[in-house]
Amino acid sequence: MFRLQGSKVLAVEMTGDAVKAKNGSMVAYDGQMAFKKMSGGGEGIRGMVTRRITGEQMTVMEVKGHGTCWFADRAAEINLVGLQGDKLYVESSNLLATDSGLRTGTTFTGVRGASQGNGLFTTTVEGHGQAAITSAGPAVVLRVSAQYPLTVDPGAYIAHQGNLRQSFQSGVTFRTLMGEGGGEAFQIRFEGDGLVYVQPSERNTIAGDV
Repeated sequence: MFRLQGSKVLAVEMTGDAVKAKNGSMVAYDGQMAFKKMSGGGEGIRGMVTRRITGEQMTVMEVKGHGTCWFADRAAEINLVGLQGDKLYVESSNLLATDSGLRTGTTFTGVRGASQGNGLFTTTVEGHGQAAITSAGPAVVLRVSAQYPLTVDPGAYIAHQGNLRQSFQSGVTFRTLMGEGGGEAFQIRFEGDGLVYVQPSERNTIAGDV
């Protein structure tokens, strides 16, 4: 159903089913399509209220029909993630599209969200199907295992999946370790077994220059 056309355009083949995508991300389509804006990130009234309270911003449209739809988001790189009943945690700004077999939600993440100015919550995607996430530059997928925990700059973090635990370190930054004056006030440490998606370009965060 999902395929990449180049690295920055997502093509979705549709046969009467539906896909949820970031509002305004459709760049072209053929065949017969119907478009509907969805409230609360596609989670109905409860989702809309939750997102307003938490500050997690996510505007979604539903596309349904027969034919092909093409999606893109400001020339960002697109990465396909296959889920088999597991859960993906992703920054809402990096979630481009999900197929009809997946559900989206909102979950508490702790200090990391506060350090990025995105509130204390992040978006979850779970079920069986495919999701498309974006990154500023080609994303790197890093494996976390019991023997090899991973520490990530919050500005480079995109998403993670698997049985992972998060902890947060403050006051020490990648840049200050390298003898530079600015950087992130927080680092995210992942332990357990799973995958972490990072991008090679940092987003701006509240924790910026310290």
